[in-house]
Amino acid sequence: MTTISMRKQNTRLPPEVNRVLYVRNLPFNITSEEMYDIFGKYGAIRQIRIGCNKDTKGTAFVVYEDIYDAKNAVDHLSGFNVANRYLIVLYYQHAKMSKKFDQKKNEEELAKLQEKYGVSTKDK
Repeated sequence: MTTISMRKQNTRLPPEVNRVLYVRNLPFNITSEEMYDIFGKYGAIRQIRIGCNKDTKGTAFVVYEDIYDAKNAVDHLSGFNVANRYLIVLYYQHAKMSKKFDQKKNEEELAKLQEKYGVSTKDK
């Protein structure tokens, strides 16, 4: 037991590694119990959130108790075949996710302004 704790103490992880994983390309009919079975093999899980909206179907967030368990899961489950679909397991990066939402918000705001002032983007 002491060798494992010493190994974890001496291992330096890359900056993008964190406890929250973003999983894509999930089967739409996967249950949370199946998710716990798949991801629970690699460590204690704090929370799993499966997407249920049209935009988020097939994705999930998995939060581990320990960062080393999350790293182990990413190393072993990236490309894992579940119901003839290969999982894409990534570390959640808040900056990248918020950029996507900001871009959508800006596009919606631009469309509203174009409609308000009667400007069209089509070439005449």
